[in-house]
Amino acid sequence: MKPRYAIAAAALAVAVFAGSNEASSQERTCRSPDPVDTIKEMSDAIYACWKPPAGTAGMSLTLQFSLRRNGTLIGKPRATHSDLGTDTQLSRAFVASILKALDDALPLPFSDSMGGAIAGRMLVPRFTAALQGAS
Repeated sequence: MKPRYAIAAAALAVAVFAGSNEASSQERTCRSPDPVDTIKEMSDAIYACWKPPAGTAGMSLTLQFSLRRNGTLIGKPRATHSDLGTDTQLSRAFVASILKALDDALPLPFSDSMGGAIAGRMLVPRFTAALQGAS
């Protein structure tokens, strides 16, 4: 992959993840063996495994991490932004639900082309629990 395409792919990954305000993975199930071939499929695969705890509506957490070609995590995810509210117990449950979603979703079944394109690139997904009654 040429460097300019790699940069464009990484920028697209950030834009897609950052624009995802809530879990939206109606087409994928958690741990689906179907190959992940696009950025949207990658985010859907992760969000399909996320179940925000009750009472966390409106909370959000942005993580930063990279994945290997084989869909496994490189290092540990790092929180870059959070809006967790004042209830410590709910905040911890919210963060734990996101880390569990990553653990459940990974390794992602990347296609060869997607694995090559995304390997080592910084991803910055935002997890936001939907407000009750919001569509």
